[in-house]
Amino acid sequence: MRGGMGNMQGMMKQMQKMQKKMAEAQEELGTQHFEGVAGGGMVKVTVTGHREVVGVALDEAVVDPEDVEMLQDLIVIATNEALKKAEETSNATMGQFTKGLNLPGMF
Repeated sequence: MRGGMGNMQGMMKQMQKMQKKMAEAQEELGTQHFEGVAGGGMVKVTVTGHREVVGVALDEAVVDPEDVEMLQDLIVIATNEALKKAEETSNATMGQFTKGLNLPGMF
């Protein structure tokens, strides 16, 4: 029975290391920026890996008071593109920790 306890302690240490690496990877994701573009580059939205919008850049030519709807649509498109890029990178980064574990609902 003694060997079982040592094995359990070793497993717990491995889990702690993995948790630390996951936290570090998650923190690094938050520092990365992802850009979504729409309207041929006239609208750019930047988000972090934590999916926070940190910037919106609009070309003057796209700001038309007569067509606010188009501008709104372009902002939505660019934002969704940036969020998709962040999500894909997050899944690829965090997925390395759960690969082979078959944990439903994890990354």
